[in-house]
Amino acid sequence: MELENFSIPATNRFASLYLAQKSPVKDFFHYDITDASVFHKRVEDLKKRAFNREGLADCIGHYMEKFGISPETAHSLEKLRQPNAAVVIGGQQAGLLTGPLYTIHKLISIIRLASEQEEALQIPVVPVFWIAGEDHDYLEVNHIYAEQERRLKKFSYAEGPLEKKMISDTTPDPAHLKKWIHKVFEAFGETEHTNALLSKLEAFADRAQSLSDLFACMIHDLFKAYGVLLIDSADAHLRKIEAPFFERMIQDYDKITEAVLWQQQEIAQFEFPKAIDISRRALNLFYYDGKERILLEYSPEQGGFTGKGGSPFFTEEALCALCAKSPERLSNNVVTRPLMQEWLFPTLAFIGGPGEIAYWAELKRVFEEMGILMPPLVPRLNITLLERAVQRDIEELELDIGHVLKYGTRKEREKYWNDAKDENMDALIAETENMLKMQYDKIFAAIGKGLEPLARKNLDFHLGQLAFLQRKVDEEIAGKHENILEKYARVERALRPDGNPQERVWNLFYFLNKYGADFIHTLAALPFTFDGTHKLVKI
Repeated sequence: MELENFSIPATNRFASLYLAQKSPVKDFFHYDITDASVFHKRVEDLKKRAFNREGLADCIGHYMEKFGISPETAHSLEKLRQPNAAVVIGGQQAGLLTGPLYTIHKLISIIRLASEQEEALQIPVVPVFWIAGEDHDYLEVNHIYAEQERRLKKFSYAEGPLEKKMISDTTPDPAHLKKWIHKVFEAFGETEHTNALLSKLEAFADRAQSLSDLFACMIHDLFKAYGVLLIDSADAHLRKIEAPFFERMIQDYDKITEAVLWQQQEIAQFEFPKAIDISRRALNLFYYDGKERILLEYSPEQGGFTGKGGSPFFTEEALCALCAKSPERLSNNVVTRPLMQEWLFPTLAFIGGPGEIAYWAELKRVFEEMGILMPPLVPRLNITLLERAVQRDIEELELDIGHVLKYGTRKEREKYWNDAKDENMDALIAETENMLKMQYDKIFAAIGKGLEPLARKNLDFHLGQLAFLQRKVDEEIAGKHENILEKYARVERALRPDGNPQERVWNLFYFLNKYGADFIHTLAALPFTFDGTHKLVKI
């Protein structure tokens, strides 16, 4: 593999300004990530706070036992117990077959930064991945995309809950799941690596108790050699550690919500779109009844917290009692999840994507109200994988790779198509259409109202025939130039599918199936740097 860096803007203006640490965006965070001493400062700030490192290590160890504790995982758990330990943390929803590539890029970012800072700071720095198993957006995680018949096809796993059930409580049927996996691999195509991968994935499908478990099995198998610690946000043991923090969130709910609204007003002055949708009465916690997550708000009429429609209802005292008795019934939303994460973990750095950077900025005042600083937010590595066949297409078409990464190939393909088209024929067909319409306007004026519908139907028929002729002419031209047009389309599908970054569409298992299990280790070993540039990896 060969690594090349490109300057490419982030997917939103806010994140681009953050990468450059420009005002006003940099002022919405507590740390300057371009400061050479930023992590030294963060370590000093962490020393002023207390963390239940032992309890966390026990909880994570208990959670990961079912996936098999590798020697590297055991070492990370021991490091976490040390009184000066810190973590580099990031998270993601539990996508099928690990979800889009950016999940893998986030993990590589966590591993890389933890390793770098452990050496630089001479303290234990542990890589931690937070699985958002409490999330209930099943439709966001139940599919992947794979190339089939010269197009990207969405392969959805149809089985799933209709209610807002947590992903960690969504149990797949092994037979159904294995059938879906085989269907996906048929699109990938059989290689020398296919049978081994399928055998491993079928074993995971047989033992996974939930979609989150299935995701964790795969992530642990891929990254166990790096000592990555995994924790599911919906884990019942973690909920017990979180109980006193839930209680504080309930007691200070109004301060938290007001802080978000105040920060949003500050950001809105600079014409940035709002990232978090929040009401003035938000508790920013969900109640989970085992089937559905219900977002709670304060009801002044009832004098307590309630879901939409008035049910369920809790007084503040009842909700605080629930924290102690059944904390697994509560879960965080987008506002309180970062806060909970920061109370639990001695976070040296949080690894986030463009969207996360935008919504964390709206939480600065929340952290201040709670008496802590938000951790340094380090943008995850943005990576595009370039296969040799696609690289040859780019060279043959004389495309600029940086331009392709930013914009795709649509304009270049359209230019080639327009140059190849028979302009005289297009003009002749268009002239015929206009002539027909003009002549039929005269017919409409000359005939009675009773025959006008028939005349209009007749015109539509002739226009339809001309459109049919135009399609056939275009098809003939496309056939003559199919090879070149398909190369433009192939480059687009590979690097900028439907105008999106590759990492938001493509799945890791396409590459593992083609290049083997060592692909991930070769990728992780590349000399990535956190310099804000886009990483092009030539395979």
